[in-house]
Amino acid sequence: MKIKWLGHACFLVESRDGLRVVTDPYAVGGGIGYTPVDEAADVVSVSHGHGDHSNISEVQGTPEVIRGSGRQTAGGIEFRGIDTYHDGVQGEQRGTNRVFCFTVDDIRLCHLGDLGHVLTPEQVDEIGSVDVLLVPVGGFYTIDADEAGRVCDLLNPRVVIPMHFKTSGCAFPIAGVDDFLKSKECVRRIGGSEMELQRETLPAATEIAVLEPALAP
Repeated sequence: MKIKWLGHACFLVESRDGLRVVTDPYAVGGGIGYTPVDEAADVVSVSHGHGDHSNISEVQGTPEVIRGSGRQTAGGIEFRGIDTYHDGVQGEQRGTNRVFCFTVDDIRLCHLGDLGHVLTPEQVDEIGSVDVLLVPVGGFYTIDADEAGRVCDLLNPRVVIPMHFKTSGCAFPIAGVDDFLKSKECVRRIGGSEMELQRETLPAATEIAVLEPALAP
């Protein structure tokens, strides 16, 4: 399985058989200064309806779209959507958010979208086992560095990939990734936007993999 960070909360996940999943495609404008998403996909997942996470029209091809909670199948993959909130006050400020869990090449991924609070025990149980966790760390609109660390401890993934933090392509009033990395062990800066993962070589202890956004200006 290959995973490529396009920018913000948008990733391209590609199976060894060539199935392509794009998560939370953004629209350029406002605080988003990344270049437009120009990847083709078989499936697009959308955690919530805000424009920096739901710009399906930019994705090439004719992808199936996954939204909402519960179990859904697209491209031969089962996606499980778990209801959460976009803020810490049960959606009163920014509404709901969906966490999506899905498996590619025997690797279970969890994309937290714009999660705005530490997960409850019930939500942790719903999510279950996680190999690769895509976690927002920038704060303000989502969980911040400390809360993201608590969520990582609750889910205990093999690989953590930070997202939704300040970069040259994002002018939102959010923090950069370094706040999240402070005092963390097993941090690996990939030095690029893409990494390849295989089930049999996943790290035994949680590793944080820091990617560079492929579509930064």
